[in-house]
Amino acid sequence: MKRKIAVINKKLIQRFGLPEKSKNRQDPVDMLIATILSQNTNDKNSFRAFKNLKEKFSGWEETAAQPRIKIEKQIKIAGLGKQKSSAIKNFLSSIRKEKGEVSLNYLENFSNDEILSELTKYDGVGVKTASCVLLFSLKRNICPVDTHVHRTLNRIGIVNTKTPDKTFLAIKDKIPEGIAHSFHTNLIRLGREICKPAKPNCSICPLLKICNYESKNLNGSVNSRENSFMLLDNV
Repeated sequence: MKRKIAVINKKLIQRFGLPEKSKNRQDPVDMLIATILSQNTNDKNSFRAFKNLKEKFSGWEETAAQPRIKIEKQIKIAGLGKQKSSAIKNFLSSIRKEKGEVSLNYLENFSNDEILSELTKYDGVGVKTASCVLLFSLKRNICPVDTHVHRTLNRIGIVNTKTPDKTFLAIKDKIPEGIAHSFHTNLIRLGREICKPAKPNCSICPLLKICNYESKNLNGSVNSRENSFMLLDNV
């Protein structure tokens, strides 16, 4: 699996380029909140919701003290306001109660598995959210799995899994060192622009020759649309 992942990563970089990483250290709490907001919406709406929270309140300590409904009001543009505000409120209040402050800096010396276990104990924080903190904030060689990554890896034939979480577990320790960020980001672009859920544009796919997907669409009738803004690299 490692060898094929390396080949895929190289071909995706040739097609989409090497994704830019944030030059600044991204705060783990910022990353966790932004990832919760990103669920079931597009990056621009979730980014706006994230900015609304940052601009309305002086910091996560003040946000933690707010009634859930006030948090929901600021994030409604991202959808699922009640669900997301509940998750955010629960996490911020819990971490402040447990640690005396709203900070995840204590995770720095934890192992990947310890961090996954530590973060997913909070209601509303799933494996994908925890893995995004690992990759984007803590710079671990971990590839988060969203619907795009799950779909593309199953079609290509890297895994045969039923859920994103199962895909994550299957590849977690199989990513060649140093490529998780580019692999994750370019798989999302592949899924958004080419390997779409319905009528993928296989005729222009850089992985056509190594992909195992049986229902390839080679008509070339679906136009790819570039959508290169990535929320978690802009937090």
